[in-house]
Amino acid sequence: MTLIDGKQTADQIKAEIANEVEAMVGRGEKRPHLAAILVGHDGGSETYVAHKVKACEQCGFKSTLIRMEDNVTEAELLEAIDKLNADTDIDGFIVQLPLPKHISEQKVIEAIDYRKDVDGFHPVNVGRMSIGLPCFLSATPAGIMDLLDRYNIPTRGRRCVVLGRSNIVGKPVATLMMQKHQPGDATVTVCHSATENIAEITSQADIIIAALGKPGFVTANMVKPGATIIDVGTTRVPDATRKSGFRLRGDVDFDNVAPLCSYITPVPGGVGPMTICSLMKNTLLAAKGVIYPKA
Repeated sequence: MTLIDGKQTADQIKAEIANEVEAMVGRGEKRPHLAAILVGHDGGSETYVAHKVKACEQCGFKSTLIRMEDNVTEAELLEAIDKLNADTDIDGFIVQLPLPKHISEQKVIEAIDYRKDVDGFHPVNVGRMSIGLPCFLSATPAGIMDLLDRYNIPTRGRRCVVLGRSNIVGKPVATLMMQKHQPGDATVTVCHSATENIAEITSQADIIIAALGKPGFVTANMVKPGATIIDVGTTRVPDATRKSGFRLRGDVDFDNVAPLCSYITPVPGGVGPMTICSLMKNTLLAAKGVIYPKA
């Protein structure tokens, strides 16, 4: 069994990005600039945004964090997005989700200029991805594809089961895994809350991508020997032995499943670091005008 080390892979990619940024600055080009809007004080969001700011420093990016209270109106948030859309120094930006209930997440996503949508959530980027056109790929699915690529895990013709159909992970990663490229070219099945006999389906899979947010859902009886397991789940579960009072648990029963696998991602330290890394890659592409040429 090989443990897929997302942290080490992400550090390697960030070092590659940092080298490219220094070369750009050396040629007199501007430093890539990523902005983030954080609404409220959700603990998970605070941690995630802090990681993004740190990653910007590691990559040599300029970063801007815009904080808004959770009683901000939808109109005020949309106004802040308009300003970032118009700011020529900002190459890409994200609005950290989830948002307070009185704000429409879909309206916010669609308000972001798709040429600066480095999260890859805008319908233009999602649509381009679905037909194989260059775009900003959604960060977590892109990170998963990078891990499969860098670990040389064969995907062509393999049976891949995706557990979960969210717009952020399940749907886009299923699309990428069936595209005609490497990694990809897999035979993909998507299972969700209405799927019957899930264990029967997963036990035939060469690759399982678990992204449903149910701790320990994938058990040993659901996995065939030699399978590759990508665990996207990160649920906080109570743990009195930890200073924080909780620990992160994935969607896979790691201790019992890992001995069966050829490759598996841990939680934490697997997919998580790659998600932020993909955001950095998208910001670099935006700064260089690779996908959407600068006006």
